[in-house]
Amino acid sequence: QVQLVESGGGLVPAGGSLRLSCAASGRTFSSYAMGWFRQAPGKPRAFVAAISSSSLRTNHADSVKGRFTISGDGAKNTVYLQMNSLKPEDTAVYYCAASPGAYRSSVFSQDTEYTYWGQGTQVTVSS
Repeated sequence: QVQLVESGGGLVPAGGSLRLSCAASGRTFSSYAMGWFRQAPGKPRAFVAAISSSSLRTNHADSVKGRFTISGDGAKNTVYLQMNSLKPEDTAVYYCAASPGAYRSSVFSQDTEYTYWGQGTQVTVSS
């Protein structure tokens, strides 16, 4: 069992930056592949970024490539999502997710690959 707690969301003007954090507890962080997803009102949950349990491989959705960066800190059991050049269409609730038992180089973009989810943090980008 693992618990995930997101933080760092808020209101930011277009072009601004935010860094989301996802603190994991309950199991060794390094044994999980991690991902970030988001859900805007009236839309399905969408993949944002993922990182392997080794933190050596990452994957980012095309819509955020070059603007968002996922990273992990095993010592702190925390995964981050650095979001730059934010746009109003980035407004959503952002969720952190963990996939146990993944190969150390695996990254997952499908939400069905993830077992554990955080409660979400709201990101609002004003135009």
